[in-house]
Amino acid sequence: MKKIILTAFSLMLAFNASADVDKGQKYYLKYLRPHFEYNGQDFASQHLKVEWKRLFKKDSARFIKEYSKKHPESKEFLESDTFQKIAPDVKDFAMKYAADSGELASCN
Repeated sequence: MKKIILTAFSLMLAFNASADVDKGQKYYLKYLRPHFEYNGQDFASQHLKVEWKRLFKKDSARFIKEYSKKHPESKEFLESDTFQKIAPDVKDFAMKYAADSGELASCN
């Protein structure tokens, strides 16, 4: 019985700790689109899934470097604590609608 309860509890924690595609889409539209000016689909389809994964490794260092260079006005936000908090969700959004995903984002 203890094993069942512990397993259920650990599964609940795992699901709560994971990022959220829908939140990522909302965060992209609210925080990043004003800086980047791409609609959600154009943003997400800039890279393949494996490329997005690489860009968001190590506190999103490569993402920050690439997009700060493309959009210098976004550098301050990309280096903020707020961005670090939303980055996992934005990553999931970008990966779900990546160039090689076969899915289209429904956000403008």
